[in-house]
Amino acid sequence: MEESCQDFLGDIEDLISPEDPSPKDRYANKKDITVRAKRTKVFRAPTKETTAVEKPVLDSVIPETQHIYMKTWGCAHNTSDTEYMAGQLAQYGYNLTKDKNAADLWVLNSCTVKNPSEDTFRNEIEAAHRAGKHVVVAGCVPQAAPRSDYLKGMSVVGVQQIDRVAEVVEETLKGHSVRLLQAKKVDGRKVAGPELSLPKVRKNPLIEVIPINSGCLNACTYCKTKFARADLVSYPVQEIVDRAVQVFQEGVCEIWLTSEDTGTYGRDIGSSLPELLWQLLEVIPEGCMMRLGMTNPPYILEHLEEMAKVLSHPRVYSFLHIPVQSGSDTILGEMKLPGITIATDIICGFPGETEADFEDTVALCKRYEFPSLFINQFFPRPGTPAAKMERVPANVVKTRTKRLTELFHSYEPYQKYPVNSKQTVLVTEISHDQKHYVGHNKFYEQILLPMHSNLLGKQVEVAVTGCTKFSMFGKIVQAEQEWVNCSKPVAVNNILTKPIEVTEGAKYGSMFAFFVLSCSLAIVSKYIFMYFDF
Repeated sequence: MEESCQDFLGDIEDLISPEDPSPKDRYANKKDITVRAKRTKVFRAPTKETTAVEKPVLDSVIPETQHIYMKTWGCAHNTSDTEYMAGQLAQYGYNLTKDKNAADLWVLNSCTVKNPSEDTFRNEIEAAHRAGKHVVVAGCVPQAAPRSDYLKGMSVVGVQQIDRVAEVVEETLKGHSVRLLQAKKVDGRKVAGPELSLPKVRKNPLIEVIPINSGCLNACTYCKTKFARADLVSYPVQEIVDRAVQVFQEGVCEIWLTSEDTGTYGRDIGSSLPELLWQLLEVIPEGCMMRLGMTNPPYILEHLEEMAKVLSHPRVYSFLHIPVQSGSDTILGEMKLPGITIATDIICGFPGETEADFEDTVALCKRYEFPSLFINQFFPRPGTPAAKMERVPANVVKTRTKRLTELFHSYEPYQKYPVNSKQTVLVTEISHDQKHYVGHNKFYEQILLPMHSNLLGKQVEVAVTGCTKFSMFGKIVQAEQEWVNCSKPVAVNNILTKPIEVTEGAKYGSMFAFFVLSCSLAIVSKYIFMYFDF
């Protein structure tokens, strides 16, 4: 006799027995997860002001139905981390949205370099609470100071645990608190971070940001980043090269190498930055470009000749970001800066900075008129040695910052290019005002171009038509059939770019060796003795 469906299944209550583990038991072996407490309903008189909206708590999560908003502060390394986290969440099935109000959960990736960036991070957390949104915090702030009062009870993804973000998001949506702050190890050895081959959702589909190492060798008295990123750990050369091969196959036409200090790359694994760069150049298609991230002066000294050759290569931008921080050194007056773009940083009002020190800084900036100059007031970051040093009066710091800013705005570095001078540029971005495409020449100088429908991902010849403080304007002087395709088909703002087919650009001489040598030697003495704490 055929059994009925009811006879076969029995009562649904029979599926759960008293011997089954409770939800609390299921999480007992997961030390990183704090299970939400059960709430009892308590009557409260209504208040006039509501400071926060109750967050919806889910017993189970169906990723395809949840929307995630992501926001990032800080450096290119943080940008890459967010792109990797976005890739994990998208792969898991979550919907990524730019509309924070439509999101169920916000992932906030923080920067600990300056007080203002941490303040805006804290404000965003408060805004999420007021809007009734779940929050997962990430980045250097919670990694460096996880016990901060405003982070209590919150879910945290550590800088080396970003490959587990989907797990953290799921548990957070259920009302649980997850904190993953451990250093990542493989076979007992610390590694730089998650595997570089993980999927990404790039902010710009044409640009790949590749972290080459994490942490640094310095002990700068003003910097809190090392509290988060710790000591130097480099990715293996082959893993970085493999990632470059992968992303060029995906349609990328520009790679940025990033870390807290690219110049230190490889010192922990018996390699070096030039060794990595030469191997990368073997896999970068012609017409595609590579940009090197920030390097501190001391660690580039032993690679001067090789770095000069690399920077002269047609597939490498002749661009360096070297944070001088102060111009107070007589040797700096001997610097020469031929044929290269320098981005540098200045700290105004570092403890102990005299008026004479500041005048040296002003003289340096006035003499060389840096096209990219990041001017920062000194901020005492909690826990750093500099925070305990005697401060320069606030009004003096403000006056010095204002004076240096006025100097920076007093010159236009791109006036050196005559109208109708020719440039070869790679077009990879859209301007902030959405009115121009942005191309960069060999020196990573910005040229704004008309928005032709299929210009993204192309290398083109342009003529300079004018300039502003921060960029040049240009017009294309080639017929469209002469434009060089620098990427495989990839949708960018509903525009399709095509496969690569380029010719090699002009070659540049070894004059960069003299620059790197003079710049590094000039900076190193002041930089070490004023800012490092050995």
